[in-house]
Amino acid sequence: MFDAKDLEQFKKKGTDAGKVQAQLDLIKKGFPYLELESAASVGNGIMAIDESLCSSYIKNWDNYLASGHKVTKFVPASGAASRMFKDLFGFLDAAYDLPTSGFEKTFFNDISKFAFYNELNEACRRNEGKTIAELIADGQYKSVVSNLLEPKGLDYGSLPKGLLKFHNYSAAPRTPLEEHMVEGALYASGVDGKVHLHFTVSAQHRDLFRELAEASAKAISKRYSTTYDITFSEQKPSTDTVAAAQDGGPFRNDDGSILFRPGGHGALIENLNDLDADVVFIKNIDNVVPDHLKTDTVTYKKLLAGVLVSTQSKIFDYLRLLESGKQTDAQLKNITRFVTETLCCRKKDLASLSESELSAWLFAKLNRPLRVCGMVKNVGEPGGGPFLAYNADGTVSPQILESSQINLDDPVKKEMFTKGTHFNPVDLVCALRGYKGAKFNLPDYVDKATGFISSKSKNGRELKALELPGLWNGAMSDWNTIFVEVPLTTFNPVKTVNDLLRPQHQPAKL
Repeated sequence: MFDAKDLEQFKKKGTDAGKVQAQLDLIKKGFPYLELESAASVGNGIMAIDESLCSSYIKNWDNYLASGHKVTKFVPASGAASRMFKDLFGFLDAAYDLPTSGFEKTFFNDISKFAFYNELNEACRRNEGKTIAELIADGQYKSVVSNLLEPKGLDYGSLPKGLLKFHNYSAAPRTPLEEHMVEGALYASGVDGKVHLHFTVSAQHRDLFRELAEASAKAISKRYSTTYDITFSEQKPSTDTVAAAQDGGPFRNDDGSILFRPGGHGALIENLNDLDADVVFIKNIDNVVPDHLKTDTVTYKKLLAGVLVSTQSKIFDYLRLLESGKQTDAQLKNITRFVTETLCCRKKDLASLSESELSAWLFAKLNRPLRVCGMVKNVGEPGGGPFLAYNADGTVSPQILESSQINLDDPVKKEMFTKGTHFNPVDLVCALRGYKGAKFNLPDYVDKATGFISSKSKNGRELKALELPGLWNGAMSDWNTIFVEVPLTTFNPVKTVNDLLRPQHQPAKL
């Protein structure tokens, strides 16, 4: 199936024929649905932390920071913002010239409220010789949109979200990149006053991210008495996945080369694995708010981190005790209760195991990466949800699952999915080191049987694309996981440009 040119192509990408063939086989046979025990809910896999305990968890986090541990904010930021402007691209291509849909009318009625308004106004002056108001008065609505989306103007149609002006301030508008810099100062600043941030970006935008970060760091550092260590990485070519043709073989480009596509955000487990950090916060680039609404964000980030380090401390104590072999029956029962109740990792036949078998099982389950995931109440937003799912070894553990991983043709499973009380806003805090201080090798904990297959096309030809297990889905399947309920105020994504008109993204009312 593969010739010498193919093998040379694989070598350049950092892969080999065996891996490519394995991916083609996966595309052909598909991925199995995950078997579910139940949707997670408060009291059944999701912790609802009493207010009286919040301050102690937050104090634990502050003490952890003060003890000199290295903390990093990890932000996937490489996605283009084109989907954010889907409706406006549609308007440019429409047969009509005046705003017609509700979306289009809202955009133009409130256009002055966008943080990018002044910059867009200057682009219109420069390119059209008219202000936005004058273009609108003349019915030239499409000229305004073209100056927003196209390279002659702001080029927002091809830039990533992290570089777009989201929020207005009296001094200057801020982008999501800058908002994450501020967030880092508020809950992830080390004892040395340094904030470590890592953004995954695309190659063509890396310099733009770096330039903006360098230009913004001075003012933000002065305001929050911090310094910044901001690093960037790109998705590794070796994590690209092969595309399959209709006959099941590799999809070939016109020049005969095999088509590879980015493997999805699950590929970023490699980037996360490369970080030198004890604790890592993970949050999407577009989930940011202006300063006047950051209180809840900061409070609950510290709360999640406090739960993480408090749990980790207990895990380390248990691992040392199990390693010593000096645990009493009572202590073994306490550890078992912690693994099955706090970590919600259960196995049906635990009672039949001998003491040495149980100790070995507990040690293996405790000695894994740990993550604490915020979960918000389900209000109909798209995204993965928290479940208690069966693993290949017969255990049940908390998992974040997408709808494609669940057999929705099964009425029982469909009801679990549709009636789930919470969903995942991508709000994670992760501990990447073991009890002896060594980093875990994160790719070892990926469930490779939990990827996604989608139908795509290129140059009019149909193909099947393979996405790797999602970063917070199958890529973290074999981690210890704790779900914690957080308020909806901590989840403020920007999926369309008009989302920036929501109160959560507007300046405080005087």
